[in-house]
Amino acid sequence: MKNTLNIAVVGLGQIGIYLLNELNSKKKDIFNKTGKNINIVAVSAKNKNKKRKFNFNKKIFFKNPLEIFNKKKVDILFEAIGLSDGISKKVVETALKKKIHVVTPNKALISKHGNELAKLAEKNNVNLEFEASVAGGIPILRTIKEGLTTNKITKVYGILNGTSNYILSEMENTNQTFLDVLKKAQKLGYAEPGNPKLDLNGFDAFAKVRILSALTFGSKISKYKCLMEGIEKIELKDIKIANQLDLRIKLLGISELKNNQLFETVHPCLVSKKSYIGNVSGVMNAVILEGKPVGESVLQGEGAGPGPTSSSLLADLLSILRGNIKKPFGISVFKLKSTKPYNVNNYINSLYLRFEVKDKPGVLSQITNRLAKYKISVKRLIQTPDKKNNKATIVIITHKTSEINCRNCLSIFKKNHNILKTPTLIRLYN
Repeated sequence: MKNTLNIAVVGLGQIGIYLLNELNSKKKDIFNKTGKNINIVAVSAKNKNKKRKFNFNKKIFFKNPLEIFNKKKVDILFEAIGLSDGISKKVVETALKKKIHVVTPNKALISKHGNELAKLAEKNNVNLEFEASVAGGIPILRTIKEGLTTNKITKVYGILNGTSNYILSEMENTNQTFLDVLKKAQKLGYAEPGNPKLDLNGFDAFAKVRILSALTFGSKISKYKCLMEGIEKIELKDIKIANQLDLRIKLLGISELKNNQLFETVHPCLVSKKSYIGNVSGVMNAVILEGKPVGESVLQGEGAGPGPTSSSLLADLLSILRGNIKKPFGISVFKLKSTKPYNVNNYINSLYLRFEVKDKPGVLSQITNRLAKYKISVKRLIQTPDKKNNKATIVIITHKTSEINCRNCLSIFKKNHNILKTPTLIRLYN
């Protein structure tokens, strides 16, 4: 490898511009740790003159990132656009075909096209690095690929979206509603000011789950539809009731092998306040791995933001500069298994069910009789009347039941006029 390597940064949003500043300010540190010099030869974004937190050399600016390949000799490309398709995919594909190393935090891109992009990287003997795509500054992917590579991991789960975790934590701490806390998160930069939907509906966490699955279980990134729910339906009332039960609500991403079948899911969970995961608050992420012989391993840290993300991007850069040519998923993409999906209908959980009902005789028995018909038994019941409005809140904690029984049962409640809104369902973490 030559002594000076040319770098291009494509995408100058919060992460891209922060990264660019880090690259410029840490050149000496990078040289001391790798013996290699870096030279930033190109940057690209939609708007050259947009006001940004850090300045950059506008003489090396390209509006069209694809032009970089024709006009500059690039050794390493950082892609920080953030889309799964379109120009993001085209830029990465082109770079790999031209034998250029690629570093990206783009979990949407990797979770959708990772299999194909890994093939390109291996074919051209270059790196496709994406440590920053999962859990920000936490080195979880490197831990799986290198630190725990001889272990048999059976399960990986955790809090993978800092925005959702901040909102749930803040609702509990401040007694504010979901919408009020969301506005606060947007002002603080934890949630997208325009459309935070991908953080709130579970998609962001689910993309990370798919990447974790591939690395953990040596499987191809799954294309199957899986159980995915976000936190949009969680109300302050649920937070308060959970607190009474000595529980907390957390959005968990879970991947595990059940009977050699891959089960991936993202949904809110009720977890014990005494558990490790129950005490991860604010914008923090935490990933827990279960395996043999290592047992349980926990990694926690800031999972989002330009600082933690840039930390992982630079770690990937230093690995490349040290001459580490690695398989993107730890083993050759051609050896990744096609794992069958676990039937989500067989998913077993205890349930938290909240009903808003008319306060009249017989309503409770209608609910419990319906639950019994679908083999769902009641473990605990809390009934809170609202006499002023002639309403009541009924919360039922169930014994364990299957997902299919739960879904079929709840669909029937839609036809009951005594139930005023769709029941709230939160699964208890097993």
